[in-house]
Amino acid sequence: MEGETVRIIPGPIIVGSGPSGLAVAACLKVRHIPSLVLERSHCIASLWRLKSYDRLRLHLPKHFCELPLLPFPAHLPAYPSKDQFVAYLDAYAAAFGVRPSFGESVVAAEYDAESGFWRVKTQAEQGRREYASRWLVVATGENAEEVAPEIGGLREFEGKVVHTSRYRSGEEFRGKRVLVVGCGNSGMEVSLDLCNHGASPAIVVRDTVHLLPREMLGLSTFGLSMWMLKWLPIRLVDRFLLLVAGLLLGDTAAFGLRRPKLGPLQLKAIAGKTPVLDVGTLAKIKSGHIKVFPAVKRLTTKGAEFVDGRSQEFDAVILATGYRSNVPTWLKEREFFSTKDGFPKKPFPNGWKGDRGLYAAGFTKRGLLGASMDATRIAQDIEQSWLEVS
Repeated sequence: MEGETVRIIPGPIIVGSGPSGLAVAACLKVRHIPSLVLERSHCIASLWRLKSYDRLRLHLPKHFCELPLLPFPAHLPAYPSKDQFVAYLDAYAAAFGVRPSFGESVVAAEYDAESGFWRVKTQAEQGRREYASRWLVVATGENAEEVAPEIGGLREFEGKVVHTSRYRSGEEFRGKRVLVVGCGNSGMEVSLDLCNHGASPAIVVRDTVHLLPREMLGLSTFGLSMWMLKWLPIRLVDRFLLLVAGLLLGDTAAFGLRRPKLGPLQLKAIAGKTPVLDVGTLAKIKSGHIKVFPAVKRLTTKGAEFVDGRSQEFDAVILATGYRSNVPTWLKEREFFSTKDGFPKKPFPNGWKGDRGLYAAGFTKRGLLGASMDATRIAQDIEQSWLEVS
């Protein structure tokens, strides 16, 4: 390798110390393969620890969310809280001796064909650094950067505007009229949290959305779906879910929540759009405590105008508009990762492995369960080549 400032890493370089990166490092550790985990923040799981709201709980039962090799403590509830999940991740990192290099933001990574190594450049407080390894694991995930949509009049709006990554509790908005833009799980839960803290929320539902109860027939809706898919085609499972959802929730379209034509599981498989699991928001919508509006036409100095001609004044706007991958901004590779959305081009379950020692963990659009599957496969694959070069 050219230059004396390049640090050669004997094992893989893992970019990101969220659940995906930790899982890969742990699966490698039990195979006696060292790794270097690079993390731009100063803590593990920064999205969970620093950018999530206080009332957040896992949307799926804990046994669907545990990482490889270490189950959740038995005393935790079925749906652990944000703090309980972060504590689990801390314990996970400690159990497997995963110690990331914090405060190092990867600014560029590319394959050096001459040496056969991936060269990774970082920016840290101490200056720029460069590493090289035969293997590179991209574990920055689906939610690396906030998405802030272009909304007409946003700069003219005189109230507070925050992304959900900076929202903690509805207490800050007590007595305020708040417009929540976005109707995914985060938007729905933030609206409920605002309502429970004495705010007057309204939620923008721009498109169709599948709203399902979190549990059906005393079981997790997700778990029930996975079990049924073992025996029935996806279309029949979707019909069952919508039938039960209709009985338990009623006609959601009557309250401005129109369902897509494709069933929830089909839509998830084709477009990666996750159904919303209701934790009490729909009841507040039905009672009128949470208002539903269509797409925003433009914001005004005091509120918003909507595409259906209605307008209303608001004191604050919360952007529950999600996140995106940032891989195209630093990875100099065009075959495996899409430059459009920063996801692997290969569909699940084949999107974990690229060429020349490049891997992706946590880009399955299947949550923590998908990340765990990725981690196990990546570690097994790296072990084979590790034994060949050792």
